Amino acid sequence: MMMLFNYINWNPSLNFGPFRWYSLCWLIGLALAYFVVKRLYKEQKIKDELFDPLFIYCFLGILLGARLGHCIFYQPDYFLASWQGFVEMFLPIKFVDGNMNFAGNWLFQLTGGVAAFTGYEGLASHGGTLGLMIALWIYVKHTKLSIWTVLDNIAIATGTTACFIRLGNLMNSEIIGKVTDVPWAFIFERVDLLPRHPGQLYEAIAYGILFAIMWTIYKKNANSQKPKANSLQVGTGWYFGFCLFYIFTFRFFIEYTKEIQEAFEASLPIDMGQILSIPFILLGLWCMMRAKKQSV
Repeated sequence: MMMLFNYINWNPSLNFGPFRWYSLCWLIGLALAYFVVKRLYKEQKIKDELFDPLFIYCFLGILLGARLGHCIFYQPDYFLASWQGFVEMFLPIKFVDGNMNFAGNWLFQLTGGVAAFTGYEGLASHGGTLGLMIALWIYVKHTKLSIWTVLDNIAIATGTTACFIRLGNLMNSEIIGKVTDVPWAFIFERVDLLPRHPGQLYEAIAYGILFAIMWTIYKKNANSQKPKANSLQVGTGWYFGFCLFYIFTFRFFIEYTKEIQEAFEASLPIDMGQILSIPFILLGLWCMMRAKKQSV
């Protein structure tokens, strides 16, 4: 095993001024996606009034989907077992008692107990993706835009948000990797003193690369003088399919470098993240094949 001083000791502050790093990364990721999609709408001559409500739909869909996904897929025994757990599933709070230390958190009285404001502790990317898809379906019902155009535009920008969400996980020292002796291993001091794979960083880099790939393909095809010979135009569903296939295929294999998140996963042949990735991989393949067939 390599000497310990070769590893990266990781214990950043959870806060950046008045902000938590995780919340700040979320906001940066969403803001970047906002400006990317706004530019895409402008280039495609989609009316501004059709873009304006899109951010609200996306924000609520991702947040609610990610939160419910974590609670239902990973911790149903806690969140569905009591009325307090059910309340915590929807509100960014945790009910506390005298044995729990929540120094620095806002405490307030609720019916049946005292609660601390903790923010949402637990968000699942698979649930966020599903929530986003449902929100976009509702959005197109109101705007009458093509569902494939909307999905493709969101897919092109997705890599920016996904990248910064994983950077937020890195700042929080959560979703840690398995113990390893690779020289770039991180020692997450808030977890233990063992060198581990920085799985969050692997994903952040992969999603940044995804955005670069998607943007390059989009610009190349948007400037094409022969759109009939080109199957990669926005509105075919290809970008959406490629985005799903890329993210969740990478997610499936990167799970082998991560520690399981919940104890019950130890008894499964593959972990919950891998199980939930399979339907999205298949949906991505179907969307890409559909787009290819329609271009013929």
